[in-house]
Amino acid sequence: MGVFVFLPLILPLTAWPVARLAEQHLHPRTATRLLTVLAVVLALCSTVCLALVMVVGTAQLPGNPLPDGWSDPEVRAAVPYDEIVGKAAIPALCAVVVACARTMRRHGRVRRQAHLALAGLRGTEVAVLPDAMPYAYALPPGGRRGEGLSSRGAGRGRVVVTTALLDRLGPAERRALFAHERAHLAARHDRFLLAVQLAARANPFLRPLGTAVAYTAERWADEEAARTIGSRRTVARAIGTAALVSRGTPLPTLAGLAAPGPVPRRVAALLGPAPAVHDWPPVFTAVGLAAWGAAAGTAVSAMSSANAAVTMVLILHAATPL
Repeated sequence: MGVFVFLPLILPLTAWPVARLAEQHLHPRTATRLLTVLAVVLALCSTVCLALVMVVGTAQLPGNPLPDGWSDPEVRAAVPYDEIVGKAAIPALCAVVVACARTMRRHGRVRRQAHLALAGLRGTEVAVLPDAMPYAYALPPGGRRGEGLSSRGAGRGRVVVTTALLDRLGPAERRALFAHERAHLAARHDRFLLAVQLAARANPFLRPLGTAVAYTAERWADEEAARTIGSRRTVARAIGTAALVSRGTPLPTLAGLAAPGPVPRRVAALLGPAPAVHDWPPVFTAVGLAAWGAAAGTAVSAMSSANAAVTMVLILHAATPL
């Protein structure tokens, strides 16, 4: 196993170049899926690495409940610098678990509260709130029947928009707004966003991928809205108007038309030609080389964690008394 057990902790750095290039040169749908897969796999591998190193660190603590054989020299030799890194991995892994648990709980709480706020309205796909603050967002399925929600209201997503925002948009821009939010719901962008958020909690090196996916998911919805209503300029105008009159969505974990981020870049992209659809970027391009480099780093990370896990299991099995 040796030093290769530590590779998954730093190999997420190989995904940094593809994060910037993918959001600029790939179709938003392809970029969102590619970056999410990279983030999830790299996060899982780094977490496995921390768990394996923590086993050795835990075995060194006095009074631990583990079998005595787990602290034998053969086990300690399986991971280099076990006395330092092994013990440091214990609080690091605990921090990862706590951060991911808090993110999941916060995400679920926000969605439940949003569904509860709409419980008194008719169960239509679009919920119009009489609010003086202009905002709109896509509320994915969530909530539970025991919290005042019907099975119909808890089991499907809804487009939430306020009267203040609708009053500031023309008829064509309203159609762009609804098409944008429906695109978020149809593609379940909330899952992509949650996945990269959890990946960033597991390994801070993956935060650039989370930022990139938040942008590409919005661009994906922009392109779907433009295709639905047949006017890229109208969608660009709707985004610009919503960004000027609102401060984004009041629920930070949910996607919206005027979501925080590079709105001018989204508008500029819509005023240009539609992006070409590629399942995978061409090899002999900057984004292609970056994507292949990130894919290679992800493959090496997966193989390193798998090799380390198998080696550790065999060693601990041999060191565990019958």
